Amino acid sequence: MRLPTAPQAALIRLRRDAVFGLAGISVQFLALLVLSVPWLVYSDTAMPLLGVLVAVALPIAALAAVSPAFTRMQRRRFKALLGIDIPGPARRGPELRYNLLVAPAVACGGVLAIVLVVVGLAASTVFVWSPLGGRLKFLPTAMAATYVTALGLALLALAYWLIGALARADVRAATALLGPDPATELERRVEDLTERRAGTVDAADAERRRIERDLHDGAQQRLVSMAVNLGLAKATLGDLPEEARKVIDEAHREAKEAIEELNNLVRGLHPAVLDDRGLDAALSGIAARAPLPVRLHVDIPERPAPTVEAVAYFVVSESLANTTKHADATGAEVTVVRTADILRVVIADDGVGGADPARGSGLTGLVGRVGSVDGTFDLSSPRGGPTVITVELPCVL
Repeated sequence: MRLPTAPQAALIRLRRDAVFGLAGISVQFLALLVLSVPWLVYSDTAMPLLGVLVAVALPIAALAAVSPAFTRMQRRRFKALLGIDIPGPARRGPELRYNLLVAPAVACGGVLAIVLVVVGLAASTVFVWSPLGGRLKFLPTAMAATYVTALGLALLALAYWLIGALARADVRAATALLGPDPATELERRVEDLTERRAGTVDAADAERRRIERDLHDGAQQRLVSMAVNLGLAKATLGDLPEEARKVIDEAHREAKEAIEELNNLVRGLHPAVLDDRGLDAALSGIAARAPLPVRLHVDIPERPAPTVEAVAYFVVSESLANTTKHADATGAEVTVVRTADILRVVIADDGVGGADPARGSGLTGLVGRVGSVDGTFDLSSPRGGPTVITVELPCVL
């Protein structure tokens, strides 16, 4: 008969914790043997001071000397029986506290649990093994036997709880004491997350470059070819009806507008000039295309990382686009300077001010893009202007 889910899960957990506890008791039995070696060697000494040394210091020193080996055994026990992987290296002090104090205490609790199980089984089955000739051999009444049975069941329930509690306590103690230093582990995780974040940013940038190449080499070339063919048709087919000529003219005009929009989209994804000639040339192109005068100053003795260049480019591009749309400005100034390993980008305009990332306007995306490379974003835009955006980016990721 198949057991219900809850009782079956409880039995599986009990078996797992019981086997785990017995394995811990076995490890402590080996530790007891280590402790007994100095006693066996120096048990016949007649010197009181040396006797105290043998009784206390030498056993502890012996166990401390082999503590790394017991730590490896404990890690294998946690991994094999509970599936818990405790990373290393262990710190010497916490490792000794676990092997000298916590593990023996848990093992003593396990021995107590075994005693409770044995006594509980004996007491709860008193009606099975005690009756003799229709009477209880050593209990005066059947009611007393009933009490003994109830006590046995209570002891079994206590043993069940104790086995689980010891396993949970052992897991918490071993995780805290046998693992690496929390600060070191935190640093390792931060480094790991930083590397993953940098990989994600690089992958996103590479994907934008791929899309830019596909658009430039595919859709854009087809649109250019279509525009050329429409232009030839308009120039060579002079005997077409007026309605057909209007259709060709409209199609030619829309094809040229589509090419221009696609050019802007490609530059927004990742401009080819940024890879070929660097940030100075790419920003010069932005300034030249801007509908308002833009003063540009770029001082970059050494090119930063490609991802950082892309972030700086998009910060300037989006900021100038926001200035054109919302600031009602007559001019803007862009300054890009590299100092040591920091790339500082400042975009200022003489517009009406009042820019706020909380209201969108493209600034929220800029904050996220700058943060993706551990950069800082600062905005000063009082009512009436001017608006100044200051971004600092690490040159090396």
